Amino acid sequence: MDRMTGHAHRVITFLDRAQVDFLDQLGKDALFTTGSKLSRTKIIQAMVDALMKANISGKGVSSDKELEKKIVSMLDSTHAA
Repeated sequence: MDRMTGHAHRVITFLDRAQVDFLDQLGKDALFTTGSKLSRTKIIQAMVDALMKANISGKGVSSDKELEKKIVSMLDSTHAA
């Protein structure tokens, strides 16, 4: 949702079966442990919000795999601390 106007923007993405299954499993885990299911949309929104809070940028990144490595590296360094 656009924080300034309160309007959400639709984003269409293509995920492979394993990625969709992962999102579904996250939602089911939440459902079975808390009683509240997280939709794929809510999970993706939470991931984007977390990356924004972590100040992840695309500087020096030329591919999706490089971005993935950058994110995993940031998560690893946060976990080690």
